[in-house]
Amino acid sequence: METNAAKKTYGIGELLGMARERAVPVFRGIPDAALGAATPCAEYDVKALVNHVFQVIVQFQRLAVKEPSDFGEATPDRVAEGPDWRERLARETDRLVSAWSGPGAEEGTTGAMDMPARLVGSMALLDLTVHVWDLARATGQEYGPADSAVVAELTAAVAQLAPMARKMGVFRDPVPVPEDAPAFERLLAGTGRDPRWG
Repeated sequence: METNAAKKTYGIGELLGMARERAVPVFRGIPDAALGAATPCAEYDVKALVNHVFQVIVQFQRLAVKEPSDFGEATPDRVAEGPDWRERLARETDRLVSAWSGPGAEEGTTGAMDMPARLVGSMALLDLTVHVWDLARATGQEYGPADSAVVAELTAAVAQLAPMARKMGVFRDPVPVPEDAPAFERLLAGTGRDPRWG
């Protein structure tokens, strides 16, 4: 049975659904007192990272249906819009999963750079996994290793995206980890994060 499960190809919508199950409890567990705390993603404190994740989740819904995204100069401050930001973020995450589960979401290309749609969906999955780990670490929450299917998808996506992402400053240089480190730790390290950050 396990070999069949290992060979199953998951849709991006399914993988985002797995990531959502881990993400939403982390969003709900962020206390107001921690919004100014540092995160493993050095350029963001917790509040700025929440707003960044919010922006990604909303804009990548548009990319799923081949609409242009708008990552304007300023990231909207969704946290400041009201104390229900955690539930709004949870609802938008549901919409993201729904958008990427729709017919045709993974077909063709999307976005300003006309990248393969599945790779673009993997970028949303990366943020919904790695940035949620950042937020969990920053706020003292548990984030177990991500689902193996998610890690497998992201490992392939990071290998493809890394050269451009490093040039653009989206990823930092890889952090050395032991060869026998768990796959999720190797994934984090590949994006320039220290899996032991704390």
